[in-house]
Amino acid sequence: MDQGPAVSPQAEEKAESGVMRPRKRREDLRSAAGATADEYLGRAEGVWHDARHRIRSFQDDGEQYVRENPTKAVFTALGIGFVLAFIFRR
Repeated sequence: MDQGPAVSPQAEEKAESGVMRPRKRREDLRSAAGATADEYLGRAEGVWHDARHRIRSFQDDGEQYVRENPTKAVFTALGIGFVLAFIFRR
């Protein structure tokens, strides 16, 4: 039977490493991308937590001010309403 040309062991090894090298690089890149994504996710969670804390603090301060100064709060809201109505009316 015709077996075709014989392939040397070095050629087989080079072909094998030619296939394995891109796979290894792909796995390395995937690992690095995952680590970077985890780092950015941690930062984003920290920023989100800080923003929520600041908003709650601002809301609590606003409620406290309204409780202490109800008349000022009502007149301020009326003034802002008139200004906005004047602006949007044009």
